This record gives sequence, structure tokens and C-alpha cells, in this order.
Amino acid sequence: MYYLRLARGYRTLDLARGLLTATAAAVVAAFLLRALGRALQGTGGNLERLLWCLPPLAAVAWFAAAAARAVPAQHPERITGLTAAGAGPARIRLLVAGETALACALGSAFTLLLFLILRNDIAGPSLAPDIGMGVPLPAAAPVALLAVLPLVAGVSAACAVRFPERLPGRPAEPARSRYGALRLLLPAPVLLAGLGLELYGLRPDATDAERTVTLPAGLPATSPALLTGWALAGLALALWTGPLLALAGRLLALHRPAPLRLLAGRGLTAQARGLGAPLAVLTSIVVLMLVAWRSWAGTGTAAPALTLVEGALVLACAVAALAARLYELRAARRPALDALDRLGTPPGLLTGTATLRTLTASTVLLLTGGLTVLLCPLV
Repeated sequence: MYYLRLARGYRTLDLARGLLTATAAAVVAAFLLRALGRALQGTGGNLERLLWCLPPLAAVAWFAAAAARAVPAQHPERITGLTAAGAGPARIRLLVAGETALACALGSAFTLLLFLILRNDIAGPSLAPDIGMGVPLPAAAPVALLAVLPLVAGVSAACAVRFPERLPGRPAEPARSRYGALRLLLPAPVLLAGLGLELYGLRPDATDAERTVTLPAGLPATSPALLTGWALAGLALALWTGPLLALAGRLLALHRPAPLRLLAGRGLTAQARGLGAPLAVLTSIVVLMLVAWRSWAGTGTAAPALTLVEGALVLACAVAALAARLYELRAARRPALDALDRLGTPPGLLTGTATLRTLTASTVLLLTGGLTVLLCPLV
């Protein structure tokens, strides 16, 4: 009944969030059911196909976490009502997680229904191996497989809701814009280790026999040292995204800044902790897609259709998660924007501030993403 009342009061953003969650869940469910169908046919490679479902599953969980974290900022009156009714943090987490899990369950149920319809001698010969046509389907297999998706998304959503600062009437924790010394220094040894492994893999006496790691989707084989080294280097650069955003914001506000630079620099510094993770994830996904496209273009290999669908799903979830985080940060800045508006701040100044902040963040992402692409040894 609670979720039915919520659905009756949904706004456009709520409908878009629920529709995207259900659509992403339906696509991931299709990947899982395809792995099940191939397993029923006994074609081999079952573990590889299940592992291939992990990236879209992680992308849906990431979007679910970002969307759930933005719910208190998007509907403060809902959190206020639940708090006044006696709901504590644990109950509110369960309600938000249940809303996300329900949307995932609806998308998975739609895919399962389509899967069962196609198995009723409707699918053509090209699709028959993917759905296990002609092989008895255990009743518990698809249900158990698809139950993982709402469970993972629900747990991610429950863990992402922030307390106590997001609950009205509770003491707010002071916002931290500075990074600790450990957080700033930790990526350095990771980057050095990654560069060392890449240099070892690219040494003059290295042979093609060392390239024992066969990559999927038609990508060339590589050595464990090269792949691990590039992964560590990319991880270090991703970890530095937030600190670099904060540093760029401080540089903008240096040396007697004008109001435009002052507002842009202070705003970027304050939002660096919130923007660092979603921007780093989005940049990493774009880098992987660019590396794969460069490899396919260099070897003349056609991109697999399933890989393109999976890449599009992961990219869409990353963009949606970034949009949810931007909405959350804008809601947190609303009191400051209202104060500036009451002081008579020209609208052009606020627009210019947002533009300068966006250009500065884009420069940081070009730096980290470009270095990650340049360090890639796969092609």
C-alpha cells in the first residue's frame, strides 16, 4: 500500500528514475537468462557468460545507489513525514530499498515473461540456442537467477542513503571539503606499481608467448603484467579525480578572485567530494569504450552486438548516476542560491559560475582520462 501511494504521487523525475531502473533491470535479466539458456544447451563457457553479466549488474547497482541517495533531497517532505511517524533510519532505508527492488523486479518479470513466450516455439533458429529451446527449463532456475538483481540493487540503495545529515530534525554533520593525507598519498604507490608492471611487460626481451590473457569481445591478447599494471594506473588516476577537482577549485579562487572565479572555485571545492566518484566512474567507462573502439578499428574487427548493448547500458547507468548526484548537490546548495538571489545577484553571474565550474571539471577529466588512455598497452 505504501508503494502504491508513492506511485500515485510520482513526478516526472520519479517516473524517469523508475523507468530507467526497470529498463536496466530488464536488460540485465536478458543477459542472465541468455546465460541460462546457453547452459541448458550445454554449449560450454557458462562461467564466462555469467562473468560477462557482472559489469551491467554492477552498473545497475551503482545507479540504484546514486538514485536512492538523492531521494531525501528530491522528496524532503516524504522523509519528514516518515520521521514524524516514528520511522527510524533503518526503516527508511528499507522503504527506499524496497522501492528500488520493486522496480528491478518488475523489469526482470517482464523479461522472464518474454523469455517464456519465446520458448513456446516462437523464436527463430538464430535465437533458439540463447533461450534453450527444446530443453526442459527447471522452474527454480530463472527465479533464483533473477532474484539476484533486485537483491543487489536493494542492498545498494539501502546502503547509499545518508544518515543522520539527510534526516530532518537530526544534527547535521559538518561538510568536509578537504582530503586527508592518506587519501591524497594512497594513489601514488598504486600508480607507481602500475607503471612498474607496465614497464616490465613492455621490456625489450618480452615475447608474445607471455600474452596469455585472452580478452573478450575480439580484443587482442595481453600479458597479466600489462593488464594488471594498466588497471592499477587507471585506479590511481580515478582515485585522484576528487582531489584534483578540489585543487582546481582552490586554484580558481587564488589571488584576489573576481566574484565569478570566487563562486566557481568555492563551489567546485565544496562539491569535489560528491562529484569525484561518479565522474571517475563515468570517465573510466568512457576510457574503456575508447580503448575497445581503437582496438577494433586497428584490427578491422567488427564490434559484437551484445558488447555494444552492454556498453550502452553501463554508460547510461553511469550518466544517470551522475545526474542523480548533480541533483542531490544542487538541492544541498539551494539555501545558498536563495541567499544570493535575495542579495540581488545577477542571473548571468550564476550562469557564468556554473559554466566555469563545468569547464574546469571537464579539464580535470580530460587530464585523468587522457592519461589513462595513453597508458593503455593493449593496442
